[in-house]
Formats: sequence, C-alpha cells, structure tokens
Amino acid sequence: MKIKVSKEILLPAIQIAQNIVSTKATLPILSNILLDARKSFLKLNATDLDIGISCEIPVETIEEGAITIPAKRFSDIIKEMPSGDILIHSKKNNQIDIEGDVCRFKVNGLPHEEFPKFPEFKDKEVIRVEQSLLKNMLNLTSFAVSHEESRYVLNGVLMEISDGLMRIVATDGRRLAKIEKKINDPVKKDVAVIIPTKAIQEIGRNLKDEGQVSIIIGVNQILFDIDGVLIATRIIEGDFPNYNQVIPKPIKNRITMNTQELLSSIRRANLLSTPDFQAIKFEVFSDKMVVSKTTPDVGESREEIAVQYGGPEMIVGFNPVFLIDFLKNVDQEQIDMELLGSDKPAVLRLGDYLYLALPMRI
Repeated sequence: MKIKVSKEILLPAIQIAQNIVSTKATLPILSNILLDARKSFLKLNATDLDIGISCEIPVETIEEGAITIPAKRFSDIIKEMPSGDILIHSKKNNQIDIEGDVCRFKVNGLPHEEFPKFPEFKDKEVIRVEQSLLKNMLNLTSFAVSHEESRYVLNGVLMEISDGLMRIVATDGRRLAKIEKKINDPVKKDVAVIIPTKAIQEIGRNLKDEGQVSIIIGVNQILFDIDGVLIATRIIEGDFPNYNQVIPKPIKNRITMNTQELLSSIRRANLLSTPDFQAIKFEVFSDKMVVSKTTPDVGESREEIAVQYGGPEMIVGFNPVFLIDFLKNVDQEQIDMELLGSDKPAVLRLGDYLYLALPMRI
C-alpha cells in the first residue's frame, strides 16, 4: 500500500475511528486501525468487537493494499506532522513509513488479514431519519441509561419504530426518559432493539444538524450510516422492561415554574451534596417552592422560587442529578411538574417527551 493524502483530510478520519479503540484491548490487533487503499479512496476501520466504525476519505493511491497500524501512535504522529501532504507506504515486513515534507517515521504494524471483518448488511430494509431529529431524541434520553453491569438490559436505549413513529426509551430503574417522533420513512416490519451506551455515544458524536442517517437492522446487529461514517454495533439481547406500566396518568394539579430558575436552585443546593447525603428537599406551596439541602458536617442551604400550583402542600426529596440531567437539556422557558405525593415519582411532560424520576427519603 502506498498513498498520498493531506493531513487536513486524514486527521479527522483517524479521530473518528480512534474513538472506539480500547487502550486495554485484549488482542493487539484491536488496538490498531485498518488502512485499506482502493482506487482513489482510503478506508479506515476500527473495532472493539462490539462496535465497528468505518469511514472513507479521498487519497491519491499509488499502490493498492491494506495494513493495520497502532491507532494512538498513528493519531499522535499525524497530529504533530506539519500541514500538507503525507506519504504513507507499507512494506512487506508490516513496517509503515510515514513521510512529510521535513520528517519521517517508521512504525510497526500488523497484517490486515488478522483484523476482524466489518459486518455486512445486504438485502436489509433501510430506514432513513433526519440526523437532527435522532440527535435531539438521543440527547433527551441517553443520560438515563443504567451503568450497572448487573442490569445489562438497561445498559442501552430502546429504539422502537412502528406506525410511522420512532420511540426511544432509557431507564436505570430510578428514572425514565421517553420520547417519540413522527418519521417520514415508514417501516415494513416493526422494530424494537436495545442499542448499547457506547454505540449511542459514537452515534451522537457523529450526528449533525442537517442531512439524513440511514439505519439498517441485521441479525443481532444494527448499522448507522451517517454521511458515509458507518457505525455497526451488537444489539443488547434481552427483554426491556414494560415502561408503560410505570408511567402515571396525567393529573390536573401541576406545578408550573421557570425552567432556568429551578435548574439554578437545584445546582446550588447540590453543592452541599455528598455520596451519603444526596437527596434535596422540595417543599411545595401554592405560590412558591422551597428548595433546601441539609448535610451533616457540611452545611445547609435554602432557596425559594415562584410557582403556580393549585394542589395540596407537600414535601418530597429527589436526587438532584436526576433533575439536573433533565432540566439542562430542556429549551422551554417554563415547565410543568406533576407530583402525586412524597413517595410517588415526579413526572414532567413536554409534548411527545416524558421524564420520570423516583423520590428519595429525606
């Protein structure tokens, strides 16, 4: 393999591929990026066996071929190279020459035959969705995913597509985020898959505010094609909880308040939280909510914010992080919170978006 490519084109592609390369890979080949030069394009592949990323860039191909190169070392070298064209040449002994105008590196690679093949998705239905739509849906749900390895089925987001709707749900057992949107591309067969957190992070990192993403579902895998960046991931096997069972019916007596005022007051109270004393107290009255925090050996805080509320007075405690994660992603000036009691969840509904958080003892 022998190619010529500009640093400005090569470096962003390396960074896309390098994101999923594990620094603690069990197999040496998984620490590498596959470089495959064909015609006027260079394909870069990376995988951790659960997720694979592939992207193509235009290059001047002097000699076709393929080689794998250590991802981090390759990225560091190209990052420090001067601007301009770079010549990359792989030799028969798996040595790779990297030449710029004023410098030259020799790096040891591994044979491309050892690199895992990127999965194929032939003759499968393609679902097209606006990138901005999917990006927004993931931003509003993925933070609620569980990170406990014992709850493997919750270590990802549920994506359902049926009847012209896409629905994304995430929960860690203590909070739940659900959003559904209409899509223009109907599906022949209903879809219900659980996509792992790491894949969601990579998908979100590559999604833009314009254009479409193509989604293809295979056997135990799903592929996202984002402007030529292919992200393939294993699907989490198992049954996602029946989330509809835990969503209360809407109530009339809602607490209406300014979103930013609530977010700021919770952030300030959270300054006194510790791992052993997380809960923040909310006292609800007809015209105000008192947000307070008392932590032994640390201190206490108290703050009032204006609300509109026609229900009974109540006191309830919540994990501040659960509410901050939700509020910082909301772009509405005012929100309505539904509270049914001190031992019942808080429910926030914003049109086709719902967020639920369980209370904590105070």
